[in-house]
Amino acid sequence: MKRIVIVGGGYAGFYAALGLERTLKRSDETEVILIDPRPYMTYQPFLPEVLAGSIEARHALVSLRRNLRRTRVISGSVVEISHAEKTVIVRPYAGDDYALSYDVVVVTAGAVTRIFPVAGLKQAAIGLKHVEEAIAIRNRLLASFDRAAGLPAGRDRTRLLTVIVVGGGFTGVEGFGELLSLAACLLRYYPELKLQDLDFRLVQAANRILPEVSEKTAARVLKSLERRGAHVHLNTRVVSAVNGRVVLSSGEQFESNIIVWAAGNGANPIIAKHTDLPVDSRGFLIVRADLRAGTEDRLIKDAWGAGDDASVPDLSGDSPTGRTVPNAQNAIRQGRLLGANIVASLRGKTPKQYLHRNLGIIATLGMGSGAFQSGRIGFVGFFAWLIHRAYHLYAVSTWERKFRVLAGWLVSALFGRDIVSIEDAQRPTAAFVRGGMPQHHATFIYDESATNEAADPVSIAS
Repeated sequence: MKRIVIVGGGYAGFYAALGLERTLKRSDETEVILIDPRPYMTYQPFLPEVLAGSIEARHALVSLRRNLRRTRVISGSVVEISHAEKTVIVRPYAGDDYALSYDVVVVTAGAVTRIFPVAGLKQAAIGLKHVEEAIAIRNRLLASFDRAAGLPAGRDRTRLLTVIVVGGGFTGVEGFGELLSLAACLLRYYPELKLQDLDFRLVQAANRILPEVSEKTAARVLKSLERRGAHVHLNTRVVSAVNGRVVLSSGEQFESNIIVWAAGNGANPIIAKHTDLPVDSRGFLIVRADLRAGTEDRLIKDAWGAGDDASVPDLSGDSPTGRTVPNAQNAIRQGRLLGANIVASLRGKTPKQYLHRNLGIIATLGMGSGAFQSGRIGFVGFFAWLIHRAYHLYAVSTWERKFRVLAGWLVSALFGRDIVSIEDAQRPTAAFVRGGMPQHHATFIYDESATNEAADPVSIAS
């Protein structure tokens, strides 16, 4: 029996394991093991809507154990891959690291949030790559409104109602648009607050937002956000975020209780630094067009890779870099091909090459507003938002999740967004520690008098 070890349970890893289960009918033919610290796959395009409360958090997740019935799922992290010895070092949730041997390794560990050496960033900011982060941001915005409504105009209230999102790519713009939409919705329930009290700022280091779409479409998105009261800082970097005071390269400074870091993805350090498999100058796994590790001149036998941590050649010619764009559209399709190619290889057949022409790019900008780009066609507005929802309802895994997401959308359409904040879910012992004493309204995450529990949402990002 051959042992196939899949490192990472994201799109590519999940669909590869699912394909192996469906194709390898005999249980004694192979043993498939998937290793991931989380027991679920996150459908990341739904995170902005989880943040805004349009989708229940659990409905953006797909259980690995429930859907991979014949795959052994290990809850832990791979901290080293030695292909020369055909072993991975697993760090379990509890206990010592141990070596796990394999016959075939599949590297689908995914990328990580790219973090720059900005003072105070890890203590002040929250990422937007995992569902826990989306929940934390949502709870903090709702709690900020509750607290701000009881404060007079001034520094404390301004800080609570100032939101800064760093990163003008798809993740940053979608998250920013949904946060802005949620905030505008909340105002009807807080007569003490006005639209002019909100200060939403998007910071982008480049001279434009959404580099994935045409300049014309990006300009339309920019104008749409500004019409809704947003401030967009182009050609601007964050140079400091100590204690929630954001200092920009332009010299401007703002105090904020919500800082979202979405400044792109970087190479997974396990792949970049802790493997003998070939990696490129950026730290991404080098794979051929058929998803086997190596180059056209040098094949690494029994090693495969796909998804955001792999540098996959783009045979369609659409990508200016010559590599497929690291997004859900490619990762899902690569994962499906990965499972089929591994089976073909095991049975002595020739693996197929990955070729996919981009069907288009879609983004949500908040309730009723979206952006669409396909070739030279690009537009912004309600119809783009409908396309966004229709496509992702189609793309999300399993019929059960499709029905749950659709039901959530219908409930929101009938009764509006749920605006309840459960901020203490990030620190469940807070009420117990306080012993029933009310918490001071000025205890922000940056307050030095706050307990360590207040840092729980930040620890997710850091």
